[in-house]
Amino acid sequence: MAPAKSTKKSTKVTSRYVVDYSNANSIFDDEGFINFLNNKIKVEGRTGNLGDIITVSKESDSKIVVVAHTQFSGRYLKYLTKKYLKKTNFRDWLRVVSVSKGVYELRYFNIVVSDESEDDEE
Repeated sequence: MAPAKSTKKSTKVTSRYVVDYSNANSIFDDEGFINFLNNKIKVEGRTGNLGDIITVSKESDSKIVVVAHTQFSGRYLKYLTKKYLKKTNFRDWLRVVSVSKGVYELRYFNIVVSDESEDDEE
């Protein structure tokens, strides 16, 4: 028996990811984040090798869109977003949450402060 020939069709995979920072609009530097993504996203094992394959742009006042015409993981975008927050010292106050498929949102941590006086009354 002859081995079966595999024919791979080159299909263009286009994925679109959105980072919504409307909750943290007052403290988040969008231009710095776009520059960070342009410098740090790896294509074929090299950083800064985006070309026409991946585009990073600002869509509205509080949304950044990453369009990839190759395989690109949303987890990788989340990882880079967390890395940028750590670099700018906002990681202690902001977190990255996946709202739906391909949409990530920056939210503040929910901090509950309990008063000691309330504990004494009970």
